[in-house]
Amino acid sequence: MAFSLDEFSLKGKVALVTGGSRGIGKEIAVGLAKAGADVALASRKLPDLEEVAKEIKAAGQKSIAVATHVGRLDEVNNLVAKVKGEFGKIDILINNAATNPTVDQAIDVEERAWDSIMNLNLKGLFFLSQAVARDMREHGGGKIVNVASTAGITPDILPIYSISKAGVIMATKVMAQQWAQFNIRVNAIAPGLTKTKFSEFLWGNKDILPAALQGTPLRRIAEPYEMVGAVVFLVSDASSYVTGQVIAVDGGLTI
Repeated sequence: MAFSLDEFSLKGKVALVTGGSRGIGKEIAVGLAKAGADVALASRKLPDLEEVAKEIKAAGQKSIAVATHVGRLDEVNNLVAKVKGEFGKIDILINNAATNPTVDQAIDVEERAWDSIMNLNLKGLFFLSQAVARDMREHGGGKIVNVASTAGITPDILPIYSISKAGVIMATKVMAQQWAQFNIRVNAIAPGLTKTKFSEFLWGNKDILPAALQGTPLRRIAEPYEMVGAVVFLVSDASSYVTGQVIAVDGGLTI
């Protein structure tokens, strides 16, 4: 069987993207739509999501927006039910929602900040993946991509965020290993410093940015759209023999 560019097509697929209202999540959602997928969007703020849904519809695909706090399991279950009710299935899950409410060093971090980060970045990601995987199992399989971070590979100045993203990487490998039997492939991308509102306190800092650029061979930070190509590859048939992997999209930072 010869390779065809059609293997990158997502026509007829249904994708769910968390943290889809802005930044990397928004770019991924729109990118999946351009590749042919219908896209369900989730984040905590509905008005922002609805604007992205309009953009997806303008690209010719169906879209719904569901206000969801991924760290709350009742809202996770409601999200999955609504997407299944609208589209009948979920073929693709992009776990992008994340938080980081503290810049404290490890010796100063309080329990409340730890719980907030772990609840959304890791616990919510796992149980949403579990709920979606159960549906994927009933429909012959699917693809999950977790948005980790280079901070989960090499510790950076955000210690608890780094720990949570290291957990995301291991969760990716565990899910890939255990769910392959259901034809569910699970991979992750690990973005380097990217120009989003979420990370503006880093790239907007005149003391932090030069150090980040010095450690990045390409000598610049990423734009959110630069994450899309790796994600489309991982959720398409073009990556049919890839699972449990982490692709660092980081300008060479982790070399």
